[in-house]
Amino acid sequence: MDAQTLKERVALVRAKREYLMNLLEKPNLGTLRVDVNQALEEMDDLIDEFRRTFPDTEII
Repeated sequence: MDAQTLKERVALVRAKREYLMNLLEKPNLGTLRVDVNQALEEMDDLIDEFRRTFPDTEII
């Protein structure tokens, strides 16, 4: 996988992260809140690792 493809995929993850943040604000989420929080933590870890691996790369 080349760097550009990886960069595009990380950008998609960031876009989905925003969706999960909006979902987390819903009051009727119930027990799914735990799963949404876990997904957000894992996405943040992925984005952080990408930034550490490619420090000079801007995510789209």
